[in-house]
Order: sequence, then C-alpha cells, then structure tokens
Amino acid sequence: MSRSHSFIVLAIVAVVVAFFAFDVGHTLTLANLKSQQAVLDALVAARPILSALVFGLIYVAVAALSLPGAVILTLAGGALFGLGWGLLLVSFASSVGATLAFLISRTLLRDAVLRRFGSNLRAINDGVEKDGAFYLFGLRLVPVFPFFVINLVMGLTPIKAPTFYWVSQLGMLPGTAVFVNAGTQLAGIESLAGLLSPGLLLSFALLGVFPIIAKKGLAMLSARKVYQGLSAPKSFDQDMIVIGAGSGGLVSAYIAAAVKAQVTLIERYAMGGDCLNTGCVPSKALIKSARVAQSIREADKFGIQAQHPQIDFAAVMDRVHEVIAKIEPHDSVERYTELGVNVVIGEARVIDPWTVEVNGRRITARNLVIATGARPFVPPIPGLDSVGYYTSDNIWDLREQPKRLLVLGGGPIGCELTQAFHRLGSAVTQVDLAPRIMPREDADVAALVAERFAAEGVITHTSTKPLRFEMDGDQRVLIAEKDGRELRIEFDAVLVAVGRRANSESDALAALDLPVRANGTLEANEYLQVKYPNVFAVGDVVGPYQFTHAAAHMAWYAAVNALFGTFKLFKVDWSALSWATFTDPEVARVGLSEDEAIAQGIAYEKTQYGIDDLDRAIADGTDYGFVKVLTVPGKDKILGVTLVGAHAGELLQEFVLAKRWKLGLNKILGTTHAYPSMVEANKYAAGEWKRAHVPTRVLQWVAKYHAWRRN
Repeated sequence: MSRSHSFIVLAIVAVVVAFFAFDVGHTLTLANLKSQQAVLDALVAARPILSALVFGLIYVAVAALSLPGAVILTLAGGALFGLGWGLLLVSFASSVGATLAFLISRTLLRDAVLRRFGSNLRAINDGVEKDGAFYLFGLRLVPVFPFFVINLVMGLTPIKAPTFYWVSQLGMLPGTAVFVNAGTQLAGIESLAGLLSPGLLLSFALLGVFPIIAKKGLAMLSARKVYQGLSAPKSFDQDMIVIGAGSGGLVSAYIAAAVKAQVTLIERYAMGGDCLNTGCVPSKALIKSARVAQSIREADKFGIQAQHPQIDFAAVMDRVHEVIAKIEPHDSVERYTELGVNVVIGEARVIDPWTVEVNGRRITARNLVIATGARPFVPPIPGLDSVGYYTSDNIWDLREQPKRLLVLGGGPIGCELTQAFHRLGSAVTQVDLAPRIMPREDADVAALVAERFAAEGVITHTSTKPLRFEMDGDQRVLIAEKDGRELRIEFDAVLVAVGRRANSESDALAALDLPVRANGTLEANEYLQVKYPNVFAVGDVVGPYQFTHAAAHMAWYAAVNALFGTFKLFKVDWSALSWATFTDPEVARVGLSEDEAIAQGIAYEKTQYGIDDLDRAIADGTDYGFVKVLTVPGKDKILGVTLVGAHAGELLQEFVLAKRWKLGLNKILGTTHAYPSMVEANKYAAGEWKRAHVPTRVLQWVAKYHAWRRN
C-alpha cells in the first residue's frame, strides 16, 4: 500500500472512530431531530448560509464514508430548509458524497476485490460496458439497492467518475425530492397519528411508484430512438412471426400456438432444421452403426468369436435416411398445422420490425422471432475448392465409403464423425490447429478420448496448420505445418468440421441492420431482444451455445417475452445447460469445467470417481472413464460436473437436475440408486466427496461414546 493510500485509510478510520466514539449516530435519529427542531430552526434563521454550509459538509461526510444517518439528514434538509433549498442542498451533497465514496472504493478496494472476486462482478461490468450511464441510472431508480452499496460497487467497475457523478445527481433526484418533501411534512407532526397525513402518504407513494414509471419511461425513450423513422401498423395479421423451423423456431411457434396466439412459421428449406436433416439425427444414426461394427470386432471380450465386420456403406447411409424419415413427422408441416401454427414454406424477407414478405405476400405481426440457425464454416484454405470437400451438411450424400478420409477439426462434430467413419472402415486422419482435440473440455478428458482414438487406429495431428490443398495427378493432398515442418497427408475425401457460422448477415435480415458480434452471431440482451425490443433471436444465430437443446431452451424465453413481455420479461437462465459429445467414450458436462474455473479465478474443490471401479461397468466391459465434480470449497454445492464414459450423456442428467434446483451432493448420496446400474457412479462420486468431509472431531467423540457403552 502506497503512502498516500495509507494516509487516506488512517483519515477514514479516524473519522469513523470519532463518529462512533462521540455517539454522533445518536443525534441522527428522528426523535432527536424533532426534539431539537426549534433550536435548529433558530440557528438556520440566524445564520442561513453558515448553517447550509455546515449541513452540506456533514451530509457529504456521512455519504462519502457510508455512515448511518443519510435518511434522517435528508428529512432534516426538508424540515430545516424547506423543499426548494433543502432539495438543492441534499441533492448536491448526496451526489458529491456518493462520488467520494465511489473514488475511495476505486482507490483502496478495486484491485484487491477484482483479484479475488472478479468473476462475481462480471455481470455488473458487462452491464456497465453495454449500457454505460443507463445501467447506473437504472440502479439509482430502484430503491431495493441501497445507495451506499451502489457507490462502493460501482467504484470497482470501469465507469468514469464524471459519468458516475452526473448520473447519480440525476438518478437520485426523484427519490431525494420525495424524502425532502416528506421532511417538510415531518416537521409539523405532533404525534404518531400525524404520520398518516395525506401529504406524507403521497410522498412515499410517489417514491414507490416513481422507479416503475421511470424505468418504463426510459425503455420507451430508448425504443423511440430505435424505431425513429419507422411506423408500426395500426393492426397486425399475427401475434408472432417465426423465421426458421429448426429447434428454436419450432419450439417458439409451438409455445405461441399453445397459449392461443396467432403465429406464422416460415421455413425456406426443410422443417426440423439442421438437427433433423444434417446434424444430430443423422450423426447419431451413423454412430450407432459404427458402434455395432466395433462391438463385432471386440466380441471376443465377451466370450464370443470376434469377426471382421462386412460393412455395406450404402446400406448404412440408407438407414441414416430412414431414421430421418421416421422422425420427420414430429417436425412436419402437418403436425404444426394441427397444433394451430400457420406454416409457410418459402424465402422470408424482413421489411421492417413488424413486416415479413414471403412468396410475394406481406404478413405483419406484433413480434418477430429470428431462428435462422447456422451453417458449416469453411476456412479459406488455398486449393480446398479444387479438391472438393464435404461438410456436415452434405456428408450424408455419400454412397461410397472413402478409403482414406481426412477430417479437419477436433471439436464435437469432427470427433464424432472421425470415430464413426473409422469404425465403419475408413482410414481416418484428423487434423486440428488446437493443441488437443476437444479443446473446450479439460485436458484429462481430451486425453482419454485421444487415447481411445489412437488405440482404434485413428491418426490425429494436433497443433497442425493446414497450408494448402493440391492435386498430385489423381491424388488429393493436404500440405500442413506441424512443429515447424511441412506435413504431407494424402486422402480420398475431406470433411471440413471446424465450426459453424451464424446465418446472421443474410439478405432476409438486411432491412433490420442488426448489430453482429465478432463471431458472427446477432447481438441480443438477456431477454433475447435484438436491436428492436419486439424482435427476438434464438438458437445458433444468436448463441452463445450452438446446441439443439439450447435453442429449444431459448425458445421458451423468446416466446414468453414476446407475447407477455408487457407484464414481465424473463432473463435466459444458463446455469444448468448441459451438453454431450457422443464419441466412445462419451463426454458430457454441465456447469464449469476445471479449466474454466482456473481461468476465471473461481475457487473450487474437485472430487473424482473412476468408473473402472463400478460393478455394472465392469460387467458390461465399459469400465473406463470418470465422474469429476467441482464444488464450492467446504460445501456440497455443485459448480460443474464432467462425465467421461459409456452413457455419459444419460448419466449426467441427475447432476443437471441437482444443479438446476440447487441440490447438493448430500442429496444425491441420500438417494437410492438401483444396483447394479451405471448411474451408481453419481452416488459413488458423492460418496467420495463425503469421505473427504468426514466430521473427524464428531467421530472421535462417537468412538468414545461407543467405548463407554462397551464398558
């Protein structure tokens, strides 16, 4: 701590000690104010300027040091100086004092607090960064937040001191006016019955109602600015128009129809979106065929003669399309029409925030939901077009199995299809720029999957940068860079699986001119509203998670906020979002990973249970993997869980439920799990945590009790 900081601390301590030592707080009470009112009135009448100066300095000191008594001083301002001068004095003194408290917090506390609790302040910092002065103004208008807390917390944020001052001056003015006015009423009260005077009741009624009115007014002003130059229709054809019939769009439309809203769903290509047609469904169907083939190879582990499976690749792909066709009716036009949704197949073009044109017809709605999804990202690697490539969109058109498949990408899609194609008989080489495959997961998780890939014969090149593709006669070749050297990889087909790009910049949305983040997703607030408050976005087009179930989760919030947001808006809750990668072993997670906890500076305790010890896993020959649980130090509150092993996606759901409803590991430990089952792994993980938190002192006394009973 610098010398100047030490001086400030000593000065503050001296003032605070004096405040309590001389019992100054006793004088700042309503009873004392009333008993001394006549004396104080005389002083003000005799020396008004000096009295105002002393009063202002006292108020500044109390506010700056967050001492008790600010409310009584505000009432005293009205009682002694009247509404006009009292409001002027209190308004400026409170704002100056608040700013001094802000600066004290920034000078003395900011660095230390951010080092230890930086993650807890992220939401506030995000709010300040996004909305700036409006964020602070909103806090000032809500009486539930004590002003001294706002002063200290805002000192920890990047907001500038001048901005803090003028926003505080403006934001606290309405509440200050009500309290000063109440002070003028309190000055004439002779008994407790006088507290019920109409003027005082009106003052506090205004204080309670004003924040609501002010927030609504602020929202209206913001919306008016956004909608400037646009005019909404006098009436609407629909309550909601949804653009895109993937998971997010389907669920949004379903919810709207369920609550009897008139909703139109527009899809340009195929109902069900990527998940049904090119993503989750076909990939899982392919993975199942691949697992059957692998089971045949490994049958000798179970006392059955192993065979080399004969793969009919065309038949495998036929089954993939049969699965799609079997599930397709769940997302069909007919089903959604029966549910009450007006389904239109065609290319949508947004005209304005209320109007969409499709098939030459214009439809108006009070709200729009954008669910246009995402597409595979194809990196600009020289020569890629010349050799031809597949993505997760068109890999399902293959009829002949490639003998040598090159997969670019080590994320979930790349890893799932790498293992599936290899198990079906392709020689697969996987290339990724990251230092490890599955970079979003912990290193020990990725290592376990990579170990399995290597054991099965997959060739994986990480920390490898594709430089160019070439044709060497009839031979397709990738030239890549690894460890400073050129690497030559020959292949027959290449699958590009390096991520997905949001469909946010299409001509269909051009008229709205919506802000887009650096990663290509639409900017939206916590209520899923984009630039226009009546336009919402869900799913891959907005993120932050590009999962089918994440899109469905967002769809509930978008539909409810669109249809009933006039009464209440709901923030999206991501606290218990889970996901799974269906490799073998499967990887599933909810909440924080260990790497994320370390990167964010979040303290945690780790409990790990090896599935190789689980009876059912041993019996099934799936005795590999682990359950890793992160908890709050010393408590059983779950921060995050990672599961690696057979059926991890299903086993995780108990932890998802526990995290969502704040059930700790003790609750899981106290729940009966069928024996022998894989889900017992969850209970044993909870048991590992319990063993690490045995109340040793209590058990020592229990041991003495048993010894006493024996004797």
